[in-house]
Amino acid sequence: MPMLFATVVGFTHAFEADHLVAVGNIVTKREKLLLAIKDGIYWGLGHTSTIVLIGLLIIIGKATFLDGYFVYFEAVVGGMLVLLGIHRLYQFYQHRNSPHHLMDHQHSHHLAYGVGLVHGLAGSGAMILLVMSNIKGSMNSMIYLLLFGLGSVVGMLVAAGILGLPFSKKVLDKPFFQWALILLSSLLCIFYGAYVIWENIA
Repeated sequence: MPMLFATVVGFTHAFEADHLVAVGNIVTKREKLLLAIKDGIYWGLGHTSTIVLIGLLIIIGKATFLDGYFVYFEAVVGGMLVLLGIHRLYQFYQHRNSPHHLMDHQHSHHLAYGVGLVHGLAGSGAMILLVMSNIKGSMNSMIYLLLFGLGSVVGMLVAAGILGLPFSKKVLDKPFFQWALILLSSLLCIFYGAYVIWENIA
């Protein structure tokens, strides 16, 4: 039962506000829904990579010195959100007269994976403390984290697919509406990221 719970928690974790704001910003670059969904998958894989790595350090390596740094990890995530928003606004300004160039036609998902890696820093502290207090044994703890990661991959796959719908040419082809969503997602990234920074280091 705890292992099934891990997958469910991972799935719902993907729908937290900071995750949706970041991935929502990323998928504004996709005209193909499949690419947006793949961004969600890669975000989940990056997120899981960091969670598992920090889990190994704390659960198996007894690296308890990391405990005091989790608040700064959260602030780093806030900074990343601000930068994502500013960069997308810059792209919008640069290509405002050529909508085609606002979209990323490449099949690379490095950005989504990298954002997921950084996001794993924010969620790792609370998750690992939860595991250490409820799961006995290092191996069981790591399995729990892996299943949590699997749930987050599936959750963000679903979220990215939903958020990417307005940018898919097969669903909606209204540039003005898409531009409005790009601006909205960028501003959300900036303001929510600033809030996260203020909340953790002010």
